[in-house]
Amino acid sequence: MLDGDRLYALKEEPLEIARHEYEVLRRLEADELPAVAPVGLAEAPDGSEAILVTSYLAHSLQYRRLLMRLGSGSEPYRDRLLDAMASLLVDLHRGGVYWGDCSLANTLFRRDGDRIQAFLVDAETSEVHPSLSEGQRAYDLEVLVENVAYGLADLAAYQGRAEELDTAIAEAESVRTRYRALWDELHAEVQLGADDRFAVGARVRRLNDLGFSVDEIELEPGDRAGKLRLRVAVTTRRFHIRELERLTGIRALEGQARILMNDLRQYRAWLEWFEKRTMDRAAGAARWLHDVYEPTLARLRSAIHADRDLVQAYCDVLEHKWLLSEKAGRDVGLEKAIASYLAIGAPAPEAEPV
Repeated sequence: MLDGDRLYALKEEPLEIARHEYEVLRRLEADELPAVAPVGLAEAPDGSEAILVTSYLAHSLQYRRLLMRLGSGSEPYRDRLLDAMASLLVDLHRGGVYWGDCSLANTLFRRDGDRIQAFLVDAETSEVHPSLSEGQRAYDLEVLVENVAYGLADLAAYQGRAEELDTAIAEAESVRTRYRALWDELHAEVQLGADDRFAVGARVRRLNDLGFSVDEIELEPGDRAGKLRLRVAVTTRRFHIRELERLTGIRALEGQARILMNDLRQYRAWLEWFEKRTMDRAAGAARWLHDVYEPTLARLRSAIHADRDLVQAYCDVLEHKWLLSEKAGRDVGLEKAIASYLAIGAPAPEAEPV
């Protein structure tokens, strides 16, 4: 449904199910978890059914459309898609959300810098608890693995590639490994020396690289004499999002924000070297916005479809620049990268016809 410039998704379902799903989505929105945003609920006068209204997730694709548009070159994106599914389930489980019907079909995907981010769409069977038991997490993960295998196998059959059915099962099993690796990373307890401040900083930086802010750091006696146990509590995956918005006002996804913050830091370092003076973060951010980011967006805006995600297009230019520089054995510069990217049609999988 279109209302002015806003798009909404409508879903008709039995009243009690619609009410439940609406409340779950409201909780996910409040906790800043990756899911479609609820807008409202229209109930039938006879109390039998209702229509759930959610905001349309801009620049998103279903897994079928994403992988079909990528064709034979989809391997890196398939890998990122599987990472995204595992990460989404970790985020939900950390928030006390039992999905209940986790699958590729109930998920939307957006390119997020050099990654893909997954968003929960269907919350009919979801439950929100203060925390989840090991059994709840294990069962939810098992359902995800089975459904991912089915989704990938179904896509292979649809495309007439029966030889990929075994591959689909193996790829689905890898989601279990990816989930457990990320879960263990977030909940690891590290043993360190009493004066090893470097280890504490390294642990925080590692979590920041994954997009998580650190809320609390606890040190307590370890299992061995003279050792301490380091335990950290992490928040939602919005570390770079908040840093970028605070410095520049730009709203982006986490992966996009990480790439833009790196670009901003590199430009500030170059300015300090070129102008032979130090520059604070706010001044560096203002110069980057004025000299680099906004002029690049202006060129992209005039050359690509209005529905494209401009922030992602900027990230694509930086990726294109890196590839050109790697091939040339030197930094080719942003201007050459922009011209080359536009010359080849500013490619993006979400902009390609199926």
